[in-house]
Amino acid sequence: MHFDFRLEVDGVLKSWSVPKGPSTDPRDKRLAIPTEDHPLEYRHFEGVIPEGEYGGGTVIVWDHGTYRPTSHDKRNRPVPFDEALENGHATFDLHGEKLRGRFALTRFHGREEKSGSSARKPTWLLVRTGSGRGKSGGGSPDPRRARSARTGRTLRQVAEVPDSPTWDPNAGEQ
Repeated sequence: MHFDFRLEVDGVLKSWSVPKGPSTDPRDKRLAIPTEDHPLEYRHFEGVIPEGEYGGGTVIVWDHGTYRPTSHDKRNRPVPFDEALENGHATFDLHGEKLRGRFALTRFHGREEKSGSSARKPTWLLVRTGSGRGKSGGGSPDPRRARSARTGRTLRQVAEVPDSPTWDPNAGEQ
């Protein structure tokens, strides 16, 4: 069980796996492990990814909305979001149904996460910055009670629907 955090950048969904889920508490620093970019069609997908496939399991859209990049350089000039990510630190305002406020993704030097291959991926931290809380209150979402922002269904409800969509990475959403 994990949460995928995705932001649309340059026509794809840049993606990070966040094992404990995002937090609205600025004191919580959440590990965020980069995953492969996902096609834009995936932003609406709820259903089942077959076991044995990359990301296999039941998927819901826990939150959705928009974001506004807020990264600036040392001279206080705006930095394009893709460049901020490349530089290892990007700030942004989230305008989701559940998550709202300023957040930052920062590449964490000195520790890398071992993936299925022998290559190591840099790890990132996802942190709520500034003050205030998201709509859902403080802390992290409870995966056992997670409900889709699109349909209101739980993971179990999506999995139990006999004709739930199945993701085929070669054909897009089914």
